[in-house]
Amino acid sequence: MRTTRLLTGTALAVAAAGLAAAPAYGAPAYGEDTGILEVYPSAVAPGADVAVDTEACGAEDTVTGDASAVGAGTFALAPGADGQDAAGRFRVPPGAQPGTYEIVAKCSGGRRAAGDLVVTLTSTEQRVLPRGSVKTGVGGALGPDPVQTAAGVAALAVAAAGGTWLLHRRARGDGF
Repeated sequence: MRTTRLLTGTALAVAAAGLAAAPAYGAPAYGEDTGILEVYPSAVAPGADVAVDTEACGAEDTVTGDASAVGAGTFALAPGADGQDAAGRFRVPPGAQPGTYEIVAKCSGGRRAAGDLVVTLTSTEQRVLPRGSVKTGVGGALGPDPVQTAAGVAALAVAAAGGTWLLHRRARGDGF
């Protein structure tokens, strides 16, 4: 009975402490991430244009974008037609190195939204079609080297002839 009271009292004390601390966690601190910054396209080659969009800021907020991580500096975001989101554009510098960069939008009200931009060596819009044969290690009848193909066919023919000869001797009873 005493153990039950002790455990119940401890559980109630922890719950009361958690409820008392809850309002401190409810309001975001200044500069804390409170939204998502959508980045279109999310993967680009150096020199490409990038569009961003966020709903983290209010309609009356002035929004400034920061792409200095990739070397593009700051840019302005304007309210969208619906007044609920802010959109902007910037250009990735031609000398940007491949990697993942954080792009940030800061609202005048103190909120902040962030999204990732991946810079690659080639544009994701360009299709590169494969050329040549696939090097799987198995080979093929129409491989890139006709000499190797002919040698393979000859080896198979010799193996088939030798196997036929051995089977023929065995069937006649000559033995091995």
